[in-house]
Amino acid sequence: MWPSPLNPRLKNWSGTRAWVVGASSGIGAAVAQKLIGQGAKVALSARHFEKLELVAANRPNALVLPMDVTEPEAWEAGHAALRALWGGVDLVVFCAADYQPLRAWEIEAARARRTIEVNLTGVYFGLETILPTMLARHAGNIAIIASVAGYMGLPNATVYGPTKAALINLAELLYADLHPKGLGVFLINPGFVKTPLTARNTFTMPALLTPEQAADRILAGLARGQFQIDFPRRFTLLVQLASLLPYRWRFALLNRALGL
Repeated sequence: MWPSPLNPRLKNWSGTRAWVVGASSGIGAAVAQKLIGQGAKVALSARHFEKLELVAANRPNALVLPMDVTEPEAWEAGHAALRALWGGVDLVVFCAADYQPLRAWEIEAARARRTIEVNLTGVYFGLETILPTMLARHAGNIAIIASVAGYMGLPNATVYGPTKAALINLAELLYADLHPKGLGVFLINPGFVKTPLTARNTFTMPALLTPEQAADRILAGLARGQFQIDFPRRFTLLVQLASLLPYRWRFALLNRALGL
């Protein structure tokens, strides 16, 4: 007999209240549109109102809710608005991200700080805001989009990679604490996806997916109740295996795969 899934199987989206944070482009926009198409009520958040409007496409079950994830007051205001309009949220997808390709000799504290605030600190602001309500009703789901860049050091991810490694660690801790209290926690680790952020890369990106393909894999993982949703497997498995090798071999393997 197969073991039961770690999380509730999220299959029927009709009427589900979802908040996708980082929904103006890329994976977040694609996930939001897929959820809207399957009948969920979706709040779309990011800094750029105009981009969110394009993603929502005037669909009645989409709500444009612009905010900056680095501002705790914005989280509080957004959550208060959703509680007033919908009575709460059933799923929060943390997808906001910043990526600046940097080598070690290019590190600048100000640029590093911005990436850390968007990728990591913003998640803590969000958790502080949404968890009390979810815990009070013993229901709710959290999906954190990290990256395979969090498995091991990848080229140019001098700041981005450590923030994603921290999110992987955080999601594991959240699951341990929140699963016994009735909440679902999903950790999503994509490989390379064609987005405005990855367009900044100058190296080969193997198994590159479209945002729509990534969104399909995320929704399939949610439907199975998976804790860890990583894709595409032909690349994520390579990185996971490489992380187990001695350092001299792991770097050689990844450099070859990335054409470096």
